[in-house]
Amino acid sequence: MNTKLLDGERALVTGCAGGIGRGVARALKAEGATVVGSDIVASPAQDGIDFLAADLAKADGWRGLLDGALRRLGSISLFVHAASPRRQEIDTPLTVSEETWDAMTAINLRSGFFLAREIGRHMRERAIKGRILLVTSLHSGVPRNLPHYSASKAGMTMAMKELARVLAPDGIRVNAIAPGAVPGGGFVADDLNELVAQIPLGRAGTPDDIAQVAVAILSERFGRYVVGTTVEVDGGLGLASWIPARA
Repeated sequence: MNTKLLDGERALVTGCAGGIGRGVARALKAEGATVVGSDIVASPAQDGIDFLAADLAKADGWRGLLDGALRRLGSISLFVHAASPRRQEIDTPLTVSEETWDAMTAINLRSGFFLAREIGRHMRERAIKGRILLVTSLHSGVPRNLPHYSASKAGMTMAMKELARVLAPDGIRVNAIAPGAVPGGGFVADDLNELVAQIPLGRAGTPDDIAQVAVAILSERFGRYVVGTTVEVDGGLGLASWIPARA
């Protein structure tokens, strides 16, 4: 009898109202994990996934989420940080405001790092050989006309590597996954169409495309020797030329 890849795991997934976060939460649940999801507004439980409200842009947002998740789960063996503010195409390098910059970096980088760090400490203290996955982007290394977004994702990539080096000796694996063009992430139609035309596989990605790779990385069957790595899931978009700069 085949067991599910994540039987017995207890997972916290941020950014679960929709998109990639929702897709990952559902995939983890389907593979046997008990899942608590979070977003800025708590949704009713769906597909066996419990939800907590958390405003990760606020200084105490990640702390409250961690406390609530531990109360519901008892312990955490899997953590996925998929939360990210919706991007606006007007927020270009010459126009982005300090407020927009701060909100993006607070959710992506600050809350992502501190949640991952404290969950890593929790895993180490309880001798849990857990796994942590940060959802970054191809734009951690390629400009996207959105400097606050690209900079926050680049920062997440290095934060992941720093945590991976420290936690790996305790059997805790920290990695990142970098999606390509997935509709719903803030693309306007013209940019998305332009990107799709450059994708070697000929289509945009879906949350399930990302989620299935996330499951593999988080599982001990397929990902047990993957540490400190960013896995690109982009249909080959990283091989293509990019959209032109916009002032």
